[in-house]
Amino acid sequence: MSTTQLVDSFGRRISYLRLSVTDRCDFRCGYCMNERMTFLPRNQILSFEEIETLVKAFTELGVGKVRVTGGEPLVRKDVINLLGRLGAIDGLKELVLTSNGSQLAEQAAAIKAAGVQRINISLDAVDADIFSRITRRNSLQQVLDGIEAARRHQFKRIKLNSVIMRGINDDQILPLLEFARDSGLDISYIEEMPLGDVTTRALGSKFMSSAEIRKQIEQRFTLVPTTESSGGPARYFYIEGDRRTRIGFISPHSHNFCSSCNRVRVTAEGKLIHCLGDEGAIDLKPVLRTYPGNTVPVKQLLLETIRFKPEQHTFQIRDGVQVIRFMNMTGG
Repeated sequence: MSTTQLVDSFGRRISYLRLSVTDRCDFRCGYCMNERMTFLPRNQILSFEEIETLVKAFTELGVGKVRVTGGEPLVRKDVINLLGRLGAIDGLKELVLTSNGSQLAEQAAAIKAAGVQRINISLDAVDADIFSRITRRNSLQQVLDGIEAARRHQFKRIKLNSVIMRGINDDQILPLLEFARDSGLDISYIEEMPLGDVTTRALGSKFMSSAEIRKQIEQRFTLVPTTESSGGPARYFYIEGDRRTRIGFISPHSHNFCSSCNRVRVTAEGKLIHCLGDEGAIDLKPVLRTYPGNTVPVKQLLLETIRFKPEQHTFQIRDGVQVIRFMNMTGG
């Protein structure tokens, strides 16, 4: 295996790939996509073989962690086969998954057998009405059943991801935490990001900072900081006297983590995105299709283009959209 590492212009070593395998989803969360979406044609999506070649190229450049995302990754046909192929790649230390939980009741066992070690599950409310308003689907019980199935199969860690929006689900902060504690799960609270067409979302008025979320939690609990890390952007805390649940805060606006950013993203159609807050993207699909199964030209392209990774993003809530693509296109 090559000793060449993927290092950007600011000396940050890239060790983490967030890989979208589909732009499709069975939910329609407003912060992720429109209610009526036009999805990519199948021939524009990377094949399993192309994805496998891509991940091999990244691991040969020192990337040890791959998170499979979407859209909702589990709606892609035969995705378990892909997970198994990725889990068997030499040099990949950790294969993890982000899901909305809707398919977990049926697929948790197969996901675990394929080599996935940790799962993040998006859950923005434990109240059925609020959940339905956010996702535009009546599927809360289906998600709760999926979470329970994941718990039964004893993944290394299961974490809830909760996007908190003022006036929409800010009254769910404590109920979500109680659910996580009762279920023995971790939870991260996430500031909403200005991606996609937010003209109907009044983003500035709905934005809620991590500090505000934390203040609400601390009205009931004492939080103790921890130096533990999942390799991602969250800052973690425990409740004093209770280490069952790690409580994370992901703060792309109020406390950005750019100086230590160790990740890049690849979309379902093979676009390399160096920064979530940047419109720039490198199309990897032509090289993957010109040289099928060959990691050498892919690695060369990755090394040549890593210089385009910016020093930091410049999200400004009051300025509305800075990135036109929706989150389902980027990879959650």
